[in-house]
Amino acid sequence: MPIARLAQGGRWRVEALRALPEACLLWFTRGQGRVTLDGVTRGYGPHNAIFVPAGVIHGFEIAPQTIGFAVFFGFNSPDPLPGKALHLRVRDAAPQVELSALIEAASRELDGGRPGAARAARFQLGLIGVWLERQAAVQPNEVEANDAARRLVARYSALLERDFRTGQGVGDYAAKLGVTATHLTRSCRATSGRAALEMLHDRRLYEARRLLSETATPVQEIAAGLGFSSAAYFTRAFHAATGKTPSDFRRAG
Repeated sequence: MPIARLAQGGRWRVEALRALPEACLLWFTRGQGRVTLDGVTRGYGPHNAIFVPAGVIHGFEIAPQTIGFAVFFGFNSPDPLPGKALHLRVRDAAPQVELSALIEAASRELDGGRPGAARAARFQLGLIGVWLERQAAVQPNEVEANDAARRLVARYSALLERDFRTGQGVGDYAAKLGVTATHLTRSCRATSGRAALEMLHDRRLYEARRLLSETATPVQEIAAGLGFSSAAYFTRAFHAATGKTPSDFRRAG
C-alpha cells in the first residue's frame, strides 16, 4: 500500500515506536525524514529501502511530500527473508526500477481479481525477497551495530518489545543488560536522540492508542495490560503525551 495510507487515522501510527507481527519493507521514492530502527535514528531519502523483520521496533517521520510503498510479507511467508533489519540507500537506477516494478506487479495481482492472483502475488513477494538479498550483498547496511552504544540499544529495543507490558522501569531493563540506567539512557540518546524512558513510554503509548482506536477493551483493562499501576495513573500519562484522556481519544477516533 502507499506509505501515506499507513498514517490514516493519525501520524502516531507511523511515528511512534512499535513493532509488527509480520515483516515489512518500506520503499521511499520521494521525500525525506528520520527513521528509527533497532534503536538507531538516521535520515532517509529517495530510493531508500528499509526492511523491518517481524518484532523489530521502528518508527519514521512522514511528510506530505513523502511517497513510496509499504510491502507486508504476511505472518507465515513461505520464502526466506533477511534475518536482520536493513537500511539500504539504492543509488543505481536499475535496482530502483526493478524494485518498483516488482511492487507494482504484486499490487496489480492483488487488485486484479484474476484466477491465481494470490499465488502470483506471493511469487512477486518472493522476488522482492531475492532483490533484498542481492542488494544487501552489495549495499552498505546502515543498521549494522558497529559500536558498543548501538549494540546496547539494539538489545534494549529487543527487550523493550518483549517486556513493555510488564510495567518494568528503565532500571529493570538496565540491570538485565548489565549496565546502569544512566549509561543506558546516555547510549539511547546517542543513537536515537531519545532517552531510554522516552522509548519505553513511546512504545507503551502506541499500544494504548492502538487498543483504544481498534478495540472496545475498557480503559481499566488497557491500563492493567500495559503495566500501569492504576487507571488513574494511565490516564494522567496518556493525557500528558497526547493532550487527550483515553476516553476522549477513543471518541475522537
